[in-house]
Amino acid sequence: MPKQPKKFIFVTGGVVSSVGKGITTASVGRLLVNRGFNVTPLKVDPYLNVDAGTMNPYQHGEVFVTHDGAETDLDLGHYERFIGKDLNRESNFTTGSVYGAVIAKERRGEYLGKTVQLIPHITDEIKNRIYMLADDSDADVMITEIGGTIGDFETPPFTEAIRQVRLDVGKENTLFIHVSLIAYVGPWGETKTKPTQHSVRALMGIGIVPDILICRSKEALTEEHKDKISLFCSVPREAVIEARDTKEIYDIPLIFERQGLANLIIKRLGLPDSSPDTAQWSSMVKKIKNPKETVVIAIVGKYTEHGDAYMSITEALKHGGAANETCVEIKWIESDDLQDESNIRDNLRDVHGLLVPGGFGYRGIEGKINAVKYTRENKLPYLGLCLGMQCATIEFARNVLGMEKANSSEFDPQTPYPVIHLMAEQEEIEDMGGTMRLGTYLCVLDNQSKSYKEYGIDSVGERHRHRFEFNNKYRDDFTSNGFRLSGLSPDGQLVELIELDDHPWFIASQFHPEFRSKPLHPHPLFRGFIAAALRQKANK
Repeated sequence: MPKQPKKFIFVTGGVVSSVGKGITTASVGRLLVNRGFNVTPLKVDPYLNVDAGTMNPYQHGEVFVTHDGAETDLDLGHYERFIGKDLNRESNFTTGSVYGAVIAKERRGEYLGKTVQLIPHITDEIKNRIYMLADDSDADVMITEIGGTIGDFETPPFTEAIRQVRLDVGKENTLFIHVSLIAYVGPWGETKTKPTQHSVRALMGIGIVPDILICRSKEALTEEHKDKISLFCSVPREAVIEARDTKEIYDIPLIFERQGLANLIIKRLGLPDSSPDTAQWSSMVKKIKNPKETVVIAIVGKYTEHGDAYMSITEALKHGGAANETCVEIKWIESDDLQDESNIRDNLRDVHGLLVPGGFGYRGIEGKINAVKYTRENKLPYLGLCLGMQCATIEFARNVLGMEKANSSEFDPQTPYPVIHLMAEQEEIEDMGGTMRLGTYLCVLDNQSKSYKEYGIDSVGERHRHRFEFNNKYRDDFTSNGFRLSGLSPDGQLVELIELDDHPWFIASQFHPEFRSKPLHPHPLFRGFIAAALRQKANK
């Protein structure tokens, strides 16, 4: 049990996956932050992977990196952006990590010869992690999202654990929120509540009765629908909350506020009531929904068929747009489609800026390099992130320095000019999971650079996720030709930021600035990038 009384909120999902549990969790957190509470979120993922680091972006979406170097589920990005605080590696755990810890304890003899079982050993491990994070974060309220869908084979250990939490800390200190889909079927789009009823009954079958039901729907729910859901799901009528589809996710906390969700939570948990301070959040949403300008930004990536693979980037662009009172329209371009230089101009003629994100493996690299060449030659604003910096380095080496066949040793081990190479600390590493350069590292800025102008400070801490780096053997070749190393590690050995002196706005980072951008505090590089795109549009 936690050392001191805490309030625990648990969010589960029903009917289908991707029903909106993560945004619901983040929005509930925002509602409580607006009332001055210290909130800590937790995401529990029921897959057997130890973490998200080795998972395919097409299956899982983006891997979000915390400041302390954990590779986590993308929902942690939503939590950080909505709640406005940095999370850590304890904020996300998986079935794989839980079973791994229990088995390790058994091997050390910590269970004193007992038969190790799902209950109580696995459930105790889950609860202990929940309580430990609650204590370490000194949170008033802890919000835990249970990944997956009620009825999945993988979820019972977690639902059983949170059922036990209510027994441990008392009903007055726990609240269960269930997010469920309201189905629309048939040629007339009839509203069907039956799947939600079945989902709630499945939840009740494992001993959990939801206190609040969030109904994800395409259309407005009628009073009749809400009455029916309340009756058949044993949820108070006022606790049936509509979560209608919306184009702007940052509007959801305000929508929930208007429906009285925060008041329900405060009353149910016995929290001190106070008026919400929504002014700053409302102002931000207003800027996003009512822009004065529009710019088109091309993202040339390898996973563009799955928008979640670049979730933090698209949100950071939105934040940068809001800071400039500008709507950012994203033009997705699969890098494979730019392998042939002949069609690049047709793909990029209508954009005001280009971004090349991170990624792994050789597929699509030449298309990214061709796109970088176009931005350099045509003075188009460019922001490169991680692999985007490496592609900019390779392109400059080939087409400005005349280093034919220059490349990264990741893509071509036999290249005569390995301008990007494996970091020395990575050379003996064989395991793939959790072994990259991960988490926050300090970057010292060149005070004559555009990057320094955007940040306005001498040094910054940014989050990394990579194994390869700029090869210092070629520093003089690059810097003597207008390729500025605008950010270095404190010891001067690692190149963290580059830019081109003769270009209006061409900046690329080895780190991932998108992970630190928040709607109320847009990242300086994204803010500056959109401002440069606006200037590009005006000049056109």
